[in-house]
Amino acid sequence: MQLPKLPVGDAVEALVGWIDQYLGWLLDGVSEGLGFLIDGLQDLLTLMPAPVLILLVSVLVWFVTRRDIKLAGLTALGLLLIWDLQLWDLAMLTLALVLVSTGLALAISLPLGIAAARSDPLNAALRPFLDFMQTMPSFVYLIPAVIFFGIGNVPGIIATVVFAIPPALRLTNLGIRQVPTELIEVADAFGSTPRQKLLKVQLPVALPTIMAGVNQCIMLALSMTVIASMIGARGLGYQVLVGIQRVDIGMGFEAGLAIVIIAIILDRITQNLVPQHESR
Repeated sequence: MQLPKLPVGDAVEALVGWIDQYLGWLLDGVSEGLGFLIDGLQDLLTLMPAPVLILLVSVLVWFVTRRDIKLAGLTALGLLLIWDLQLWDLAMLTLALVLVSTGLALAISLPLGIAAARSDPLNAALRPFLDFMQTMPSFVYLIPAVIFFGIGNVPGIIATVVFAIPPALRLTNLGIRQVPTELIEVADAFGSTPRQKLLKVQLPVALPTIMAGVNQCIMLALSMTVIASMIGARGLGYQVLVGIQRVDIGMGFEAGLAIVIIAIILDRITQNLVPQHESR
């Protein structure tokens, strides 16, 4: 006997219609705000001459990696290669998309991770949602983004934010929960308030684990740029997509190489933000 089919699709369509009817003004405001933020950040990055920005990024890498001149030189060479390939503007747009989406993802995941570490019921409630978000194919995130925000950079950011939240949230939760109980007891013995205990004990000790989550958040956001190009997100990801559509191996490889260079630079910067003695 065949079981009756549940009207899941009809329920989802009704929910989408309700959101569009009663929360359309909010979605429009979010879309305009994110669009303004992306355009402003891209203009800021492209306003500065490429050689000057390359020099500043190389100095930043040299500083955060504790005067690793080799890595700073490789950073400069990688960025010069992107500039020579005439992909600089696209790379800056990709960087703007990654920075905005990562900032939004961290603004959501870090407070929730801290709250989940301090509340077992909230942790238990969030776990199935995080499992769902991490096992759902990344292409599926594009569907609601397109429905609510149309085509372009904004829905790409929304999909990227949802895709990048889980690792930062989980590792923030894990890092705070792994703080030795002895340190917590000492803080309690000295009469620390919950806020003082969080800011002066738990977060500093958990910082290496939290930064690992931040690093993974950035990497996932960057990897999503190619997938988000399928719904109109521009930048290097769209260049890869065009290369696939035209079967232009050179175009796709050059854009992919630029993405890899940006990923390596961001990875090295975030890995070295925590002093070595704290990560042991």
